[in-house]
Amino acid sequence: MSSPDQWSASLAPFAITPREIHVWRARLDCSEIISQRLETTLAPEEIARADRFLFPRDRHHFVVARGILRQLLASYLKSSPAALEFAYHPRGKPYLILQPADPPLVFNISHSHDLSLLAFSLGRELGVDVEFVRRDIASEEIAVRYFAPREVVELQSLPLAARAEAFFLCWTRKEAYIKALGDGLQIPLSSFTVSLTPSRPETLESPDSPNWKLRSLSPAPNYSAAVVGQGQDWHLRLFDWDSSL
Repeated sequence: MSSPDQWSASLAPFAITPREIHVWRARLDCSEIISQRLETTLAPEEIARADRFLFPRDRHHFVVARGILRQLLASYLKSSPAALEFAYHPRGKPYLILQPADPPLVFNISHSHDLSLLAFSLGRELGVDVEFVRRDIASEEIAVRYFAPREVVELQSLPLAARAEAFFLCWTRKEAYIKALGDGLQIPLSSFTVSLTPSRPETLESPDSPNWKLRSLSPAPNYSAAVVGQGQDWHLRLFDWDSSL
C-alpha cells in the first residue's frame, strides 16, 4: 500500500474557499463519553435510525459519524450542530437545508470499518468513498462483473500481490464518481473507466470527465479512498478530526 497522505491536525478558524475541497478523516471507535456527547446533537429521526442497527458497534459508528458531520457542518456555518436540518433525495442521498444567509455548503460522507471520511465544498458537487482493503473480496470474478473491460485487462496484467490494492483503487474511484454525479444517475460501473495501477496517476474517462477531477487518497494503512469534485480548478486540503474540536 502507498504511504498515508499528510493530514493537518485541525482547521482554525473554520473557513473554506470556492476553490477548495476539504476532506476530514475521523476514527469512529471513540469513547462512549464522546459518542454520548455527539448523540445529543442528533435529530429524533437520526436516533431512531441508529436504534434500528442490530449490533451495538454499528449503532456507535453511525452516531459518531453523524455527530461529527453535524459538528463540522456547524463549524463551517457558524451554527449549532443540533439546529441543522437535513433532507434526502429520492434515492437516499442527504443534503443540508440551508438558510438564505448560509454559504452553499455541499458535503459527502463515507465510512468503512472504523474510519470515516467527510468531504466539503462550496457549491461544487462531490463524492467521497473509503474502503478497507480486503483480499477475500478483491476477486477477479467481481471485477469481471462490475468493472469496465479495459479495467479488467489492467487488473489482470498486474502481479498477484498488487491486485487487491488495485481492485480497491478502482472501486473507490468509481464509487466516488457515481456519488458525485448525484441523485437519480444510476449508471453501470462498467460504463466509464478509471485507472487502477498502484503508484500511477489516477484518471477518469467518461462522457463528462472534463467536468470532474479525481484524486485518490491513502487515509491509513490497508485503506483505499478517493474523492471526485466538480470542475478542474480546485485543490484538496486534508484534516484530522479530534474530539476537542
